[in-house]
Amino acid sequence: MNSKNISHWIRAGLWALPVSALVTAWSALEPQPDQEKDPDAWARFVSSGPYQLSRIFGSTAGTVLAIFGVFALGCCLANSRVGRLALAAMVTAVAGTALLLVPAAISTFATPAIGRAYLAGHPDVMQLEFPGSMTGAFLLGLLLAFVGNVLLGVAAWHSHVLPRWAGALWVAGAVVFYVLGVVLGQAMTGSSLPTQTAGALLMAVGGGWIAWSGSRETTPAPDLTAAGTA
Repeated sequence: MNSKNISHWIRAGLWALPVSALVTAWSALEPQPDQEKDPDAWARFVSSGPYQLSRIFGSTAGTVLAIFGVFALGCCLANSRVGRLALAAMVTAVAGTALLLVPAAISTFATPAIGRAYLAGHPDVMQLEFPGSMTGAFLLGLLLAFVGNVLLGVAAWHSHVLPRWAGALWVAGAVVFYVLGVVLGQAMTGSSLPTQTAGALLMAVGGGWIAWSGSRETTPAPDLTAAGTA
């Protein structure tokens, strides 16, 4: 594949950033009821068709698209003055986002089955506990995804290739989404907070600005052996 075709794929891949953020924002619009305080409402919510639809096309598809977009952003910046930072941030963010596919798959397929079993008259199913390793993978994924995305925004700010304020919006969105949305939501209610949707929308704006700017630039195919040597 020649350099022109590689650059074309990188520019196309950048559009996965805003799309992934938008579908993630959509999936977090309606928080689920508290499983302990109102198990009946929780079971009806997670066993509904709209819930599974939002998890398939929001949480799971959004996570996959985020991986593609992060790869494209890392490659876009690989030959810039922040090439090493961008590639390190790309690897960190992709590793974290990939780990988050585990809880995304469980909430998409296992949680609705638990809800249906409860509604069918099996209340003991609520006592089901997942292994601690899953919680560890979730927390590690959150940490890596947060750090990687913040560093990607910092790299965009300093790159002189992409708009500085697009990188700033990406960083702000990551802070609001991961810290004030996911982490705070899990600690307070066990569900998503409005800040999670707000953070995803900020990332959608920043990602759209990055993709639009990248599509107007002639992005050279990355020479990974030389990245960051400038």
